[in-house]
Amino acid sequence: MARIGVVGISDGRDHVHARNAEFIQAKQDALVASLRAAGHDVVAGGDLVATNVLATSVAREVAAADVDVTVFYYTVWSFPHFTMLAADATRSPLVLVASTDPTEPGLVGMLAAGGALDQIGRKHTRAWGAPDSPELAAAIGVQATAAAAVKSLRGATFGRFGGRPMGMNTAVANTDQWQRQFGIDVEEIDQYELVLRAEKADAAEARKGREWIEQHAAGVHYDGKKLTPDLLERQIRSYIAVRDIIAERHLDFSGIKGQPELTENFATMDVTEAFLNDPYDWNGPKETHVCATEADMDGALTMQLFKQVARTPVLFADVRHYHADRDIWDLCNSGQHATWYAARSDDPAENLAKVNFYPEVFFFPAGGASVQHIAAPGQMTLGRLTREAGEYRLQMMLGEFESYDDDTNRTLVEQSTPEWPHAFARLDAPGDVFLSKFGANHLHAVPGDHRAELRAVAEQLGVRLDEWTRG
Repeated sequence: MARIGVVGISDGRDHVHARNAEFIQAKQDALVASLRAAGHDVVAGGDLVATNVLATSVAREVAAADVDVTVFYYTVWSFPHFTMLAADATRSPLVLVASTDPTEPGLVGMLAAGGALDQIGRKHTRAWGAPDSPELAAAIGVQATAAAAVKSLRGATFGRFGGRPMGMNTAVANTDQWQRQFGIDVEEIDQYELVLRAEKADAAEARKGREWIEQHAAGVHYDGKKLTPDLLERQIRSYIAVRDIIAERHLDFSGIKGQPELTENFATMDVTEAFLNDPYDWNGPKETHVCATEADMDGALTMQLFKQVARTPVLFADVRHYHADRDIWDLCNSGQHATWYAARSDDPAENLAKVNFYPEVFFFPAGGASVQHIAAPGQMTLGRLTREAGEYRLQMMLGEFESYDDDTNRTLVEQSTPEWPHAFARLDAPGDVFLSKFGANHLHAVPGDHRAELRAVAEQLGVRLDEWTRG
């Protein structure tokens, strides 16, 4: 969870502060306890702010703890200039929180402080309620989760294997803009290094991985041509190679071009990308590593933010087809989907029991396995960062993944590419709106409703929010 700083603001008159200090501290302690109970790491200021000197020193103390967001807490009338000084001493996003206990004018203190911040253009959000209110903790948590996700981008490195795939402009972003706006560096890595490293990768681990997949998957459908044990092991060696490069170059997230060089001359990266995005492999549990197919930079950026907000693997897919008669979308892209989405289980065997490894289709002459499954049903938040006239916008909506009986599933997948993974999605966005306005061919998703956190992410990043709903 996020790290939250809490600074209690008081009245600047000595005799009033002396009267109020115990009241303020009790309220602040209750708020801190509530935030900690919600799972957050909380850093409370060592003193209540009752002088201009303390306004600066306490805020600096909390800022030095590298908090994701800072709460200024108002339980009584508080001198607004203390807020101004404290705000200047911290660079984290600010949440002004007021106690709603009517015995003291906490709301008055918050409104006076918020108005002063408005006058100088310092962005902040506001919340209010009893200090032990779960709703208040949740509201602060939304801002803190968003702030942690945004902060995680600064100083990050994106590894781009290869360049622009198949003329896809939406897969390429301006590296200067990324550095300026998000604080992200881009490490360019030639795909030839991946090939060289894969050829030298540990053959014993590749065999172990193949046998693990054969043991747990619903099926590995060798055909002796496009998919053989040797080709599957080549794909696993590619995973090992990328995994090692990620560790050596300290990459935070990545993307692999794949097409056409690797897909026509070496092997597809489907197995590599699926297991990088998974929370496990044949060696056991591991941290997910966001990896976007076709080296889609804005796709990977979206996925990295979604991962930090939802703390789950993130789906990557093409918007393949709209079944207008059913009002559902077929989200499907080669073998990119993490196997976790087959059942969304902590047990890899439960997920892989629903995953088939099929020979690649004619698009990819080099062959290898496509990682095929139908995504498990459930509520999803879907969206993507796209650009209009060079400016970023977050396009977002809620939806549901659906799954049907075997005959219906088969009928639907056979209308597109049955060898690839599919997610059948019912979106809150009307079909004509989505097709008219969405700014890319790739779409991303995480389980649950994370719209509140992503609205806060957009606000904190200073990007436009395009949120689509029905009605």
